[in-house]
Amino acid sequence: MKRLHVHVSVENLDQSIGFYSTLFACPPTAVKPDYAKWMLDDPRVNFAISTHNGRAAGLDHLGIQVENGEELQEVYARLTAADRPVLEEGKTTCCYAQSEKSWISDPAGIAWEAFHTTGESTTYGTSAPKERLAGEACCGPAADKVTAPSTACCG
Repeated sequence: MKRLHVHVSVENLDQSIGFYSTLFACPPTAVKPDYAKWMLDDPRVNFAISTHNGRAAGLDHLGIQVENGEELQEVYARLTAADRPVLEEGKTTCCYAQSEKSWISDPAGIAWEAFHTTGESTTYGTSAPKERLAGEACCGPAADKVTAPSTACCG
């Protein structure tokens, strides 16, 4: 069963943990010095916040988390069918987790990731390829990893 993922950049982690714990009526399932996550069942969502990214406060990205490789292939097929550049990141460490993932941006420029978490990590990780999907960036250094339709900026 799939789970919606929402990641929000925050300025004050402790204050935000207090707010979201009250909103969700439960404490986070994971807390790190720069990150917190709630794995909620009602609604079924992986909701994460962090100060790690150094970005302005607000929506960072959305995603679809799957439970196994078969579901991941199903979602990957949908990304490809969406007729937009897809960044196939593969196995990576991100948000204190080992995952396999791909990225796509919607027509409004909002980054979406499709991922399967395979284990935990003691480090936040360095996965941040979603910036490469914005505008002309798909023709940058990571263009070899982007599967783009012929109408995309990379042609």
